Amino acid sequence: MGGAKVLTGTAAAVVFLGQLAALPVSADTMEGALLRAYRSNPQLNAQRASVRVTDENVPQALAGYRPKAAMTFSGGGQYVNQLADGSVGKKIEEGVQGPHAAGLTVTQTVYNGDQTANKTRAAEGQVFGAREGLRLMEQSVLLAAATIYMDYLRDAAILEVQKSNTHVLELTLRQTRDRYSAGLVTPTDVAQSEAQLAAAQSQELAAVSTLTTTRANFRRIVGNEPTNLQPASPVDRYLPQTVSGAIELALRQNPNVTAAMYGVDVSFLTVKINEGALYPSVSLQATVSKVWDPNITTINQFTAAANAQLNVPIYQGGAEYSLIRQSKETLAQQRLTLEQVRDQARADLVTAWGQLLAGKAQVTAAQSQVEASEIAYLGTTKEAQVGQRTVIDILNAQQTLVNARVALVTAQHDRVVASYAVLSAIGRLSPQVLHLSTQTYDPSVHYQQVRDNWVGVSTPDGH
Repeated sequence: MGGAKVLTGTAAAVVFLGQLAALPVSADTMEGALLRAYRSNPQLNAQRASVRVTDENVPQALAGYRPKAAMTFSGGGQYVNQLADGSVGKKIEEGVQGPHAAGLTVTQTVYNGDQTANKTRAAEGQVFGAREGLRLMEQSVLLAAATIYMDYLRDAAILEVQKSNTHVLELTLRQTRDRYSAGLVTPTDVAQSEAQLAAAQSQELAAVSTLTTTRANFRRIVGNEPTNLQPASPVDRYLPQTVSGAIELALRQNPNVTAAMYGVDVSFLTVKINEGALYPSVSLQATVSKVWDPNITTINQFTAAANAQLNVPIYQGGAEYSLIRQSKETLAQQRLTLEQVRDQARADLVTAWGQLLAGKAQVTAAQSQVEASEIAYLGTTKEAQVGQRTVIDILNAQQTLVNARVALVTAQHDRVVASYAVLSAIGRLSPQVLHLSTQTYDPSVHYQQVRDNWVGVSTPDGH
């Protein structure tokens, strides 16, 4: 039955995570895919822009510390006809005036119940929370890139397995027909071979369709078409040794947890901001003005004034008390949300850790399954040559071998993806930890560029 030749063809189809052979110069790597996703993924770039938007909350809050200045200008004309008191009909002033004036008013808030200070701290908390959201998006994109990379390797290897299976069954069908012509087998054996071949062709077409979809998703996430992908390895070297250590890291470094912690801080400061509306406020105001031709007898007039204003709120309709109560409830909600996020982070970590351990065991089991299936297939074909096995036995052994190889490819895929999932669950799936050869995006650069800007409408990148 050509057993040795068939086994060689099937074994050559699995090129997934085995020994690295000579690879083309244009071959792609996992690191290259992660680099491109980190640099150019549009979803990640949009999140970076969102952080830059949040950065502007801080200078807006800091504006409460700064003075406010306004200039006014006015001009016009009026007709004056003035009579002296007690002198009926005797005009003492008559003419057309054209007064015009200019004024400058500067106002500085001295105290407003610490609302400005608390607004600034809340804005900074929003910035830190946005950065954690960016870190979460970075992890999501890198995990998606690693997953789709492994998906393509898996689906490409499965397609090769199915192609080899179709080729083997075509040979088997030809040999079965030859044996039928020689009177060695029955029409049932031929029909069984034909049915098995048709099923294999259907599976091959399904594998082609799956690979096409994976290729499209690869381009969407990574940014280029997959070409000669190299095998990839797990990232166990960056993981804690125990699940307890991994849980501890997840509760401290997972970006979902840290973002929720900043959310609690912002909610607490919102309470303080609303409470500040009940406190007195103090402001200083300085005004200078000059009027030209205020009347017929006066050429110009200059005025300068300075005053302090104390505003003590007594009752403002009750809305301020409602805002305080509302913000306190929001704070309580955020604290409960933090506990929920911590529980979810723990559960996600334990789940990913369990999948990692299962993946290791499944790879070992699948390798043993492939080895045993190869031996069984060889034995079945040799026994069939001496009449001890039937055609259906050969077909079943071939399908068992195909299933074993597909299981091995899938297990190797799951093993690598699970290691990346654990790294993400503990909050350490980043270019720095993976030692990717790229300049990392630093959100603090834009923040420092805009934080203390008093004027200007251009963004730091020139827009």
